[in-house]
Amino acid sequence: MAMFDLPREELAGYRPDLPRPADLDRFWSDTLAQSRAAGGPARFEPVDTPLTLVDTFDVTFSGFGGEPIRAWLHLPAGAPEPLPAVVRYLGYTGGRGLRHEVPFWVLAGYACLVVDTRGQGTGSTVGDTADPAGAGPGYPGFMTRGILSPQTYYYRRVFTDAVLAVDAVRGHPGVDPDRVAVTGASQGGGMTIAAAALTHGLLGAMPDVPYLCHFRRATQITDEMPYAEITQYLKAHRDHVEQVFATLAYFDCAVLAAMATAPALFSVALMDLVCPPSTVYAAYNAYADQAPGTEKSIMVYEYNEHEGGQGFHQAEQLDWLAARAR
Repeated sequence: MAMFDLPREELAGYRPDLPRPADLDRFWSDTLAQSRAAGGPARFEPVDTPLTLVDTFDVTFSGFGGEPIRAWLHLPAGAPEPLPAVVRYLGYTGGRGLRHEVPFWVLAGYACLVVDTRGQGTGSTVGDTADPAGAGPGYPGFMTRGILSPQTYYYRRVFTDAVLAVDAVRGHPGVDPDRVAVTGASQGGGMTIAAAALTHGLLGAMPDVPYLCHFRRATQITDEMPYAEITQYLKAHRDHVEQVFATLAYFDCAVLAAMATAPALFSVALMDLVCPPSTVYAAYNAYADQAPGTEKSIMVYEYNEHEGGQGFHQAEQLDWLAARAR
């Protein structure tokens, strides 16, 4: 795959003027307040695994509307507590996986909460959380569920779940609530930005080749799924184009990024057709606009596609977070 997007020097300064809904802050503050009021305390049930060096808990916490969301909490066995924690969000169609599938963060001494994405979990890893809501016709997948209104859109529920996952892990006695970071790749990267925008006091945010950024441009310059779900929907619903993008403005991580306050380490791959580089830079360049001076950096993988930096980037993340978690 050749480079197809803007030249690198233009990407570095790419700051599109994206529409920001006038009631964006109220929309999210009301959504989160209503869901917190509807929920209850998280449940952490110890589970046996063949991994003698890891303690694992089967987690159920209250997400959007108080609905149950599943997760695994893994902690290094015998580690002094309370521990810094990493909340990990997952790529498109992935689920929390099986009890023994432990992220590398645990090997580095962190507690790690691996969060199910509601309704997904039939891709590379399995999941256990339903999405009982939905509205109107949609193209197969998740991108167009309820897309004609911000109130019914699928990612209203998903982003709320992401924020309340942070609440849940902060409530575990083995976790230091002041040292919680968020991370994820692709869809999980977009959820990371959303959580950083809608959660206070995070240790850091690490969005890796993030998805869900600058929707309109993404649908215009790539044919790859999952953005193509929106394109296919609009092929049939020609009279809903502006209504669709008006909804997506509430969930565009290139818009939400400006609200973030946590230090951030991004990554971008310059041959990425799934999450085009300009969409990632739109979010990165806007990140923490409302909190001037917030530290941020981006790792650029020039000859990579959507896989990004993989192990090379994991090494960067480990060093970056270790410097902040001491």
